[in-house]
This record gives sequence, C-alpha cells and structure tokens, in this order.
Amino acid sequence: MSASVPMLRKPLDGFAASTMVALCVCWGLQQVAIKAAAPQMNPVLQVGIRSFLSALLVTLLMIRRRESLSLRDGTARAGVLVGLLFGGEFLAVSLGLNYTTAGHMAVFLYTAPVFTALGLHGLVKGEHLSRRQWWGVALAFLGIAVGYSGSLFVPGSSRFLLGDALGILGGILWAATTLAIRASKLSEAPPTKTLLYQLAGAALMLLPVALWRGDAGKILPSPGLWANLTFQTLVVAFVSYLCWFWLLRHYLASRLSIFSFLTPFFGVAFGVILLREPLDPRFVLGAVLVLAGITVVNRR
Repeated sequence: MSASVPMLRKPLDGFAASTMVALCVCWGLQQVAIKAAAPQMNPVLQVGIRSFLSALLVTLLMIRRRESLSLRDGTARAGVLVGLLFGGEFLAVSLGLNYTTAGHMAVFLYTAPVFTALGLHGLVKGEHLSRRQWWGVALAFLGIAVGYSGSLFVPGSSRFLLGDALGILGGILWAATTLAIRASKLSEAPPTKTLLYQLAGAALMLLPVALWRGDAGKILPSPGLWANLTFQTLVVAFVSYLCWFWLLRHYLASRLSIFSFLTPFFGVAFGVILLREPLDPRFVLGAVLVLAGITVVNRR
C-alpha cells in the first residue's frame, strides 16, 4: 500500500456516524439472534447457511451491476487470506455461543477495534497511537482480564471460560481481517468483491464443519427459525456488511471504530432483555473497562 492511500480516508461526518450507530444496533442483535435460534439449529450451521445464501446474493448483485467476478485483478491471494480469517472468526463465534452468553460474546468479540488499532499503528502511516491511546489499550486489556475472570465464579465456569476465549479469538481474527484488507489490493476493490471473498470463505469453512459434526440432522424447523435466518442473511450478512466495507473505503478505520463500543452495549442489553441472560458484576466491570479503553484508543 502506498503512503498516500490512507490520506484518501476522511474523518467522520454526520452520515458516517449515523450509519455506524445503525450498524451497531444490527450487530448487537446478531449474537442474540444466533443464540436464540441455537436450540433449533446449531450456531455453526446457522452461520454457514447464512454465509452461503448471502454470498449468492452478493454474486447476483455484482452480476446486475456488471461488476467483474474475475480473479485476475490481483485480489485473489488476499481474498483467500481474508476469507480464511473471516471464516475463522465466525467459526470461533459460532462455537463460542454454545458455551457462553450472547452478551459475553458481544463484549469479547468487539475487542477487535483495540487489536485493529495496534495493527494499524505498525502498518499504516497516519494511524500511529499516541501515549494516551496506549493507556487506552492497557485499559481495554485490563477490562478483558477482569471480565474474563468473572466467568470463574459462575456455574459451569469451564464452559463459560472456553466460550469467552473463543470470543476473544474471534476479535483477534476480525482485526486481522481488517488489516489484511487495508494492506492489500482489496483496500481499493469494490466492497461487494471484498464481502464475497469473506462470505465464501465462511461458507466453505463452516458448512463442512457443521456437516462433520452432524448438525444438519438436529434441525428443529419452525417459522421463527426461518425468520431468524432471514434476518441474519439479508440484514446482517448482506446489507450491514456492504455498508461497513463501503465506510472502510471512504473513512478512517480508527475513526469508525470509536462507535464500536455501542455494539457490545446493545449486545448485552438485548441479551438481558430478550434472552434473560444474567449479569455478573465482574463481567460488567470488565465490559465497562473494555469499552472505556476502546473509546480512549479511537478518540482523537
């Protein structure tokens, strides 16, 4: 990536800010939707199916727009890497939701902005962290430790700890995906192509895992399940991701990430309201520290 590319990204304006808030609401509901449907369909199969269907929708959109589906534009290698990282992220999330709550997953997954900021600090000119932002990183990691320790004191602590750890792994892989996009030709590729690589990677990774686990034989179909999958496919995996990648092409990633603290807030709130999930005081304190750290890291 040339040194001039980052300068093409703009600071946030009103449109970007309002769009990010809407995306945060959507992504906060994402973990709750997956968890709510888990008794009827394992999360791994849910995400595999939604990724496959969304990849088809993106392909049809690209054909309608007459966008190139060719792999000869120099994005193939980066696309494979991004697909693997994205698939790994959601494999971790899907497996983790079998063990921990949607609220825990929302908080630990959305540590990604901290890991992204650390990566951008070393890779992209103009994205270096200040001393104050380093304090924010330390605050966020303290929050991760405090929040993670909260799972030691709940029934079935070993399952919670595993699920929380998978959430943190998902956050790391999400950050790696963002960095891989920024550091490759995908940075300037159409958002549809970037999204297609990711959705295809997730489908190709999660569907075989779900079939190997026998998840396809454990489906309990209902109108609510199909409505849930429709929401996940159309709103989350198709519309919201296209909006996100468009924003990444036009605005500074570090500025966009400041709004990410809203997503775990919505995730925890929706988990408590819709799923009646309990809140451990240590987890609440850890979540507050994580969100404060993210805000300090991304505030200019």
